Amino acid sequence: MSGLLALLDDVAAIAKVAAASVDDVIGQAAKAGSKAAGAVIDDAAVTPKYVAGFSPARELPIVWRIAKGSLKNKLIFLLPVGLLLNTFLPGIITPLLMLGGAYLCFEGAEKVYHLFVPGHHDADQPKDLVQDPTHLEEQKVSGAIKTDFILSAEIMTIALSEIPDSNIWMEASTLAVVAIGITVMVYGSVALIVKADDFGLHLSREGRFGVTRAIGIGIVKAMPGVMKFLMTVGTAAMLWVGGSIVIHGLKELGVKGLYNTIHNIAHNIAHTIGVAEGFLGWFATATMDGIFGLILGLILIPIVTKVIEPAWHMVTGKKEEASGH
Repeated sequence: MSGLLALLDDVAAIAKVAAASVDDVIGQAAKAGSKAAGAVIDDAAVTPKYVAGFSPARELPIVWRIAKGSLKNKLIFLLPVGLLLNTFLPGIITPLLMLGGAYLCFEGAEKVYHLFVPGHHDADQPKDLVQDPTHLEEQKVSGAIKTDFILSAEIMTIALSEIPDSNIWMEASTLAVVAIGITVMVYGSVALIVKADDFGLHLSREGRFGVTRAIGIGIVKAMPGVMKFLMTVGTAAMLWVGGSIVIHGLKELGVKGLYNTIHNIAHNIAHTIGVAEGFLGWFATATMDGIFGLILGLILIPIVTKVIEPAWHMVTGKKEEASGH
């Protein structure tokens, strides 16, 4: 009997330790996730543009596919790779993030380029959807998951940097909680955004009161503008985040001139105006980061389209020929 009581005491002690560990993981995940809030907002702003132009019936399935791809990015690829690199090759994380930031700059600048250069059309336009909706959906989902990979890498890296020194299992558990929580939050928000017009239509038709129906009509009329605004914010977010990643990466590698210049200009602007200095400093920094991202992206467009993409197609084409033989 005494042995059984001792065993129960041990089980109770283990349960208390486990509960404390869970509390630690959740607490660390909340703290780490809050530090990545900027990237989370960018992720939520970027995603809605990938469902623009599709029929309402395809909106939630597309968001769900992107969400699954995002979760796969975080848990299967980024989490283990991040832990391994942080343990064995911490110095390589910054260059990899800079490469991802450059990709975001390229993608955002390409969107801007297509808007202003005659003779080019954006793949988001409905005429492509009419021609081949299935192919366009695959293209959009694939592009969204690739973009999410970069943003998720930033989120996971920021979260990892905020976790106190501990064992690898605690770090892995915390990152997993961050990954799942942020994915649910981001794509749950995106789902609500893209289905808001359907909700408004339902209110306008089924509402019992005139005010309810009027609200529904207002939502329906407002959503096209909201979606266009989110698409614009999404493109701006790519340039802002991409430029910020590259600039901070240069600073980490010892090239601090650009970072210091932007920081000083933003500080002077905020101090001169003297109102809401924190917000103005952040806004000025984000604007300059975005301008840098646009310039870098425009520089990368001919390099990617004229050199990297043809070389990639040549290599993959050779592989296909080899596999055919």
